Amino acid sequence: MFTRSELEIKTIKELRDLCCRYGIKSTGNTGYKTSYIVTLMAFPLLALQQMKQGKGLKFSNFNAIQVISSAIDEMNLPTDEQAALIWITLEGRK
Repeated sequence: MFTRSELEIKTIKELRDLCCRYGIKSTGNTGYKTSYIVTLMAFPLLALQQMKQGKGLKFSNFNAIQVISSAIDEMNLPTDEQAALIWITLEGRK
């Protein structure tokens, strides 16, 4: 996701903002850039390892994907009015 050199040129505030954007907590003392850099570099690998360990999100098997695909096919596409209702509902939540 990020290279160390990309992160090292950022300020602590920019690094903190990145962590906030992705909802991750820095490790160690938040007064040091290293605390944020280590977290931002490590989280993609940690997320994949957690999936392999069965924590949180899990990989779907082929049968589950077929069932989801069938359900989406049955739902069909929204009409223009239905799509507009979906958009206005989403805008109201922001």
